[in-house]
Amino acid sequence: MRILLTGANGYVGKRLLPELLNNGHDVVCCVRNKNRLGLDAATLAKITIWELDFLEEPILENLPKKFDVAFYLIHSMTSSTDKFDELETKAAENFNTYLNEIGVKQVIYLSGIVNQEYLSKHLQSRLNVEEVLYKGNFKTTVLRAAIIVGSGSSSFEIIRDLCEKLPVMITPKWVLTKSQPIAIRDVIQYLIGVMLNEKCYDDSFDIGGPDIITYKQMMLLYAETRNIKLWIFTLPVMTPKLSSYWLYFVTSTSYKLAVNLVDSMRMEVICKDNRLRDILNIKPISYVDAIKLAFLKIEQNLVVSSWKDSLISGRFKKELVGYVQVPTYGCLKDEKSIKVENTAKVLENIWSIGGAKGWYYGNWMWEIRGFMDKLVGGVGLQRGRTHLNEIAAGDSLDFWRVLLADKDEKRLLLFAEMRLPGEAWLEFRIDENNVLHQIATFRPKGLLGRLYWYSLVPFHYFIFGGMIRNIAKTT
Repeated sequence: MRILLTGANGYVGKRLLPELLNNGHDVVCCVRNKNRLGLDAATLAKITIWELDFLEEPILENLPKKFDVAFYLIHSMTSSTDKFDELETKAAENFNTYLNEIGVKQVIYLSGIVNQEYLSKHLQSRLNVEEVLYKGNFKTTVLRAAIIVGSGSSSFEIIRDLCEKLPVMITPKWVLTKSQPIAIRDVIQYLIGVMLNEKCYDDSFDIGGPDIITYKQMMLLYAETRNIKLWIFTLPVMTPKLSSYWLYFVTSTSYKLAVNLVDSMRMEVICKDNRLRDILNIKPISYVDAIKLAFLKIEQNLVVSSWKDSLISGRFKKELVGYVQVPTYGCLKDEKSIKVENTAKVLENIWSIGGAKGWYYGNWMWEIRGFMDKLVGGVGLQRGRTHLNEIAAGDSLDFWRVLLADKDEKRLLLFAEMRLPGEAWLEFRIDENNVLHQIATFRPKGLLGRLYWYSLVPFHYFIFGGMIRNIAKTT
């Protein structure tokens, strides 16, 4: 089959792509920036890439040929706290415009369970997108899921953060809301199972795991599975704003995502029926087994995708391709160089920076800077990194975003997503003479930006000096 995969660099898209390729399908990946796919050369050779932003006005020229199936996996929930529903509707309308012109037999949309009269803004937006897609000139299949559990999923990582960091919790009333979590591998099974299945045309199906449990039970079961002592005390109040701040400061989630998640956590998300389970003969795995499988991937460093690597986990709404060219005019720099002997080992050190490995010097100072960033609404250091020693353009790296990661060129370029009175880049590069160059570039905004830079110069002397020396070590 010829398949269009939108959101191919998203959490679900990256899990679905290898399964489609393994089944021999011809896949066209639709992304806003092809440099952010983060795929290996072998996978890139098997796919076609279509660069397109569905939030921009459609340009109906040089379109790809007709598709059998198109997966619509585009969401904008964390791009805004007040306008994401408008963005999602606009993207769906533009998608229809393109697909009506190109031609497709079936569109499959991954939505959220909607089984209450009053819906959160997040779930209402999902329902609005469904209605838009049903107006297209194609058969539509909608899969409505509750929270998705898997290594790197936002729901799993939030529960993981809470349970690992807070042995005692005083929680709001929404933790008693019931949900029906589903493992990511079961979601993939459902997505593949409905492809060109006439029994699934022009219909919506709820999909969930076998367990109906509260968010409190999810955390307790997580703690039990991980042999962690956990005590949870629940207050008889909802406090959505305080809950949002709580999730934001304790977990790696962005504030925008925290606000929208708390709004949705008041809604019960339970399957109305299990028709699709019977149609496709799928036996979903339990919540506890989903946790165990997630940690199996984590421990083997085989996490395929993480929500943190999406741009929506950071501060910037636009693609960062415009920042790859590091500016020189009006910039302040800290440049350091050192001769290295074993370039392969030094590259390995560079590619392992951040996350659990840390920043090679003064990690406690980096942690203080991350905490200060959180206090002013930044991303902090809690995102960490998805892989231990692999980096691709677009990945999150603590409070940095990877702009360029080229081992052949021996160059890594990072852009700061922390809150700053300016813009900052951090570059590591090994030249043809085996000299490691470490360059911190700051483009200040006004007087405040310059004062910020010069106030940190004494710290830069120790931090950047110690960092390059330790990165250059090969023993």
